[in-house]
Amino acid sequence: MHIDRIASAWLIRRFIDERPRFYYVSEGEKIKGGIHFDMFEAEFTHVGEDCTFETLIKQFGLNVNPALQEIAEIVHDIDLKDGKHNRLEAAGLNSIVRGMGKLLGDDRQLLNHCSVIFDGLYEQFSRKSDLEKRDEKN
Repeated sequence: MHIDRIASAWLIRRFIDERPRFYYVSEGEKIKGGIHFDMFEAEFTHVGEDCTFETLIKQFGLNVNPALQEIAEIVHDIDLKDGKHNRLEAAGLNSIVRGMGKLLGDDRQLLNHCSVIFDGLYEQFSRKSDLEKRDEKN
């Protein structure tokens, strides 16, 4: 599991479904009745130039949230490696997630630990957005 799937699972849990059940399947395997994401022929996956995280944000109307947009740019740069947004945070987050994956060796633990990192990113970017809004009013 890597950045787009981890970020998408965090997004689902935090903003779309408070009590999701994630199943970890082998490549090409699907769960009957499940909603699949970030895999081949999934309900939610890459669309056009967007990674799965960006697709979910647009599909669920979350693209009005500036903090999520900033995270989406970082995830996009890591996942698609196209330098579209040229986010400086991408290299650091990529190293952290890869290192945690090697350290933990378990996708469930990786998702739980990385969720805290995404919570922190969201908090940071939310506060930044709030400050920018206050500056615009003054």
